[in-house]
Amino acid sequence: MKPVVFLLLLQVTGSAHSRCFCQVKGDLDDCDCDVETIDSFNNHQLFPKLQTLLESDYFRFYKVNLNKPCPFWKVTSHCGLSDCAVKPCSPNEVPEGIRASSHNKYSKAANEELEECEQAKHLGAVDVSLSDETREALLDWNKHDDEAERFCVVDDEESPDSQYVDLLLNPERYTGYKGPEAWQIWNSIYEENCFKPFTIKRPVLPNSFQCTSGSEARTFYSWLEGQCVEKRAFYRLISGLHASINVHLSARYLLDDSWYQRKWGHNVSEFKQRFDSELTAGEGPKRLRNLYFLYLIELRALAKVLPFFQQPSFRLYTGRAEEDQNHKEMLLDILQVARSFPLHFDETSLFAGDEKEAAKLKEDIRLAFLNISRIMDCVGCFKCRLWGKLQTQGLGTALKILFSERQIEALPKSSENRPSFQLNRQEIVSLLNAFGRISTLLLQIIV
Repeated sequence: MKPVVFLLLLQVTGSAHSRCFCQVKGDLDDCDCDVETIDSFNNHQLFPKLQTLLESDYFRFYKVNLNKPCPFWKVTSHCGLSDCAVKPCSPNEVPEGIRASSHNKYSKAANEELEECEQAKHLGAVDVSLSDETREALLDWNKHDDEAERFCVVDDEESPDSQYVDLLLNPERYTGYKGPEAWQIWNSIYEENCFKPFTIKRPVLPNSFQCTSGSEARTFYSWLEGQCVEKRAFYRLISGLHASINVHLSARYLLDDSWYQRKWGHNVSEFKQRFDSELTAGEGPKRLRNLYFLYLIELRALAKVLPFFQQPSFRLYTGRAEEDQNHKEMLLDILQVARSFPLHFDETSLFAGDEKEAAKLKEDIRLAFLNISRIMDCVGCFKCRLWGKLQTQGLGTALKILFSERQIEALPKSSENRPSFQLNRQEIVSLLNAFGRISTLLLQIIV
């Protein structure tokens, strides 16, 4: 079957019969890549292997706190629809190795060695009589260093409110969550965190809570093109993330909810309202192109992070040694395939100017994305919150990887030394699953 990407054919009568209302092709902005190359690479080389890995226990169980309060405004109510609910795992459903090592960055055994080594080298070597307060301060410093590298909020896995969720049993799909509260989430993201002046109106789809005129859209894109490449890239990533979520909602829509069956499938009309060029005043295809840009960024991160997973001490630890080793080999194979992509995004084009200005811009962007990850705790639908948190964390992890090149290159060759670059299990699971969401779209959104 020839790959078809975002090609949805209307199956209606009249002049619209078999009309392709959305087709994305050609070169992408701000990078030396085209849609067709991505399609072929994803559909034939990457997707099948990735899909198999994401069904494994290590990647299907995600620990998340869905009960954190919104830090920005009062959420008056949560979605009461049955499809908004998330069913957490009972303890016996999660492999013991995952539950026992929820705080570990490596295998259980390796982490125990690491902790002993850290205590001996860093605490004992300084002063064997350090007070509990001093020890706690040292741990806080380490935690601060880790947090300073992150682009997103990571839930505290030790919190009693954090629970394991089986992602395969709680799939991302349309839940019925919409209206002013859902609008407020994305409006806050775009208006307050994308470096846009309030005087510039962003393009909004017709029939939304606000409408944008053609002249306002032209003004917006004229403003955007005048921004530095870093801010343009940031906006396109957020737009691509938004598009990804909307495509999934259209692709897994509740088509029939009768007493004898619940049928989920592609809702062409819903997709058309969000992405058809004619019905969105040309905005829909732009958003889909941004989704491809998001794919390129996360693909580049997978290629760059390979040395971290190649460390002998690293395990996809579930407690089943043979299975864990097989899945690690599968992951390494996927990352090698990612490295082989011929037209990777060149992240060295970002933050390449004056060193001080570049550092400030990078920190501004990190804090903006960190803020966006906090907004996910304001989503009123728990299933939407689950997938919103996972995908923002996945993208945040990808950004952390891209801008930690020196730390990754300096990873120790043996397990005796503590690596300066680290990923915890939450970050690993979210990184691969977030990329899996986009990879799935590029292959399967066909009607």
